[in-house]
Amino acid sequence: MLHEDVESSTLGNRRDVGLAAVLDSPATVAPRKSAKDLPPYGAQHRQDALWKGGNESLPPMWQQFQVPDHKTLYQDNNLIMGSWNRPLPGVRLDHAGDLVPGCEWHISPSGRSYFVNHNTRTTSWKKPVPDRQAGSLTPECVIKGHSKCIWDIACLGSSGGIMSSSSDGSIHQWTRDGEPIGKPWVSDGGVVGSIGVSPDETMVASGSADGRVRLWNIEEGKMVGNPWKGHNDAVICLNWSPDAVEIATGSYDGTIRRWNPYTGRQIAPLIETNHGWVHAVKYSPQGDKFASGGADKIIRLWSKKGELLIQIKGHENAVTSLCWSKDGTRIFSASSDCTIRAWQSSDGKELVVLRGHTKAVTSVCLSPDESHLISASRDCSVRIWDLETNQPLGDPLLHDGELLALAMSVDGNYFVGAQLYAKVYVWSLEAALKQQGGDQVGVRMYGYCYWRLR
Repeated sequence: MLHEDVESSTLGNRRDVGLAAVLDSPATVAPRKSAKDLPPYGAQHRQDALWKGGNESLPPMWQQFQVPDHKTLYQDNNLIMGSWNRPLPGVRLDHAGDLVPGCEWHISPSGRSYFVNHNTRTTSWKKPVPDRQAGSLTPECVIKGHSKCIWDIACLGSSGGIMSSSSDGSIHQWTRDGEPIGKPWVSDGGVVGSIGVSPDETMVASGSADGRVRLWNIEEGKMVGNPWKGHNDAVICLNWSPDAVEIATGSYDGTIRRWNPYTGRQIAPLIETNHGWVHAVKYSPQGDKFASGGADKIIRLWSKKGELLIQIKGHENAVTSLCWSKDGTRIFSASSDCTIRAWQSSDGKELVVLRGHTKAVTSVCLSPDESHLISASRDCSVRIWDLETNQPLGDPLLHDGELLALAMSVDGNYFVGAQLYAKVYVWSLEAALKQQGGDQVGVRMYGYCYWRLR
């Protein structure tokens, strides 16, 4: 899932990478020395950087790193946005499908990202998001409290509570109405990219940018013991086994490790997955196997001994999220190819492809009765799918930022979405199912972002 700070954009698929484009405008303005000065619409900059180090250095709060295919990605850590193009004034940083149609991403001479909206002929420091239609369903509440983007979220069944983890290095607990429960739990491992609640709801495991796993006591709101060391890079996904005797974690280091939650020790040899980055790991409800997905587009099923059972191929881009049917016969997967797919777990046969999102699908979960699947996407929407017809129900549920995580309450009454503007949206499933409206299936836009925790 991850890197630090408060906003994000998707990154174009490798096939969309082309020459950097310059703003198409006859106007030319003098370079601005203050980041407070928003370049006007029609500005055309020379490629003369005014930040420290000039053209030979990256702008402030930017970094570059290698993604799994060894290509260089440039990332604005203020916005959690990545580009294949080196950031320079006058260089267009977005690629096809990254932004709302008619918008572009650029950087000012002083080193601050800004956006050009040709639809309104304006510029803005804030990335444009889709407009909410009049009369569309609104969430029960919007929870605010984190200071940076929220990477993962979970629901507590017994109390009806919600837990969220963030780039601000904290874990928060909330009521369904958005009231904070106790004080935030502060991790010393940097960005908290993943969380998982134990089956008995007494503990929470968290994975952080420092590559360590931490165990927390929910009632006490404190960390239990010392961090678990093993991964060589950020821990970006984790899952408890149904019997709560082990926790599986996946990392940017390409491995899955399994831990005894009572001792914090690894209980089996690490698994070299060949995913590149491991974005998802999920135990089957029976606990006899687990599935993983990652940057290489492949889903892999593993035995409890860590032996590879099958490889499932079909997605055209990274696999970002997984969930199982209760009987363990089906696996649902989300991908940066904008689709959700269902697979037969016994042999990997593809059962259905759900299309409707216009950007990377980041998270999926099933309703308790398994009649509906809920999906979250970087197109700023949540969609509900009828698994009898395999069609989306009603209009997309829109957010004011891209969605990174999704969770369903145990009783099925509500679900929650976590997004990049540090907000949690709480939705009533019943109200969403009653929503009426035409199906809005957009043009598919590849938009997988190789964003990273810092």
